[in-house]
Amino acid sequence: MAKTKAAGSSSLGRDAQPKYLGIKVAEGQKVNPGMIVVRQRGSKFLAGANMKRGQDDTLYALKAGVVAFTTKTIRLFDGSRRQAKVASVLEKKR
Repeated sequence: MAKTKAAGSSSLGRDAQPKYLGIKVAEGQKVNPGMIVVRQRGSKFLAGANMKRGQDDTLYALKAGVVAFTTKTIRLFDGSRRQAKVASVLEKKR
């Protein structure tokens, strides 16, 4: 007896489409309001100055300026601490 059907049955074909997550604008690059800086699932990066977090955790710019990435220590609810990556937009001074 055959272990699988002879024809018409494929175990392939279940690949999900890529989600294209990650950093979209490098540090030091200029952004305009509304430009997406980071696409992510969860809070891998936190929104800093002049940034906002969208409904799907995407970080986007609120003002025109230059992108900067920093780290800061945040305290969690149980009192422990962790290093968090923060994305910010620095405005140009006139």
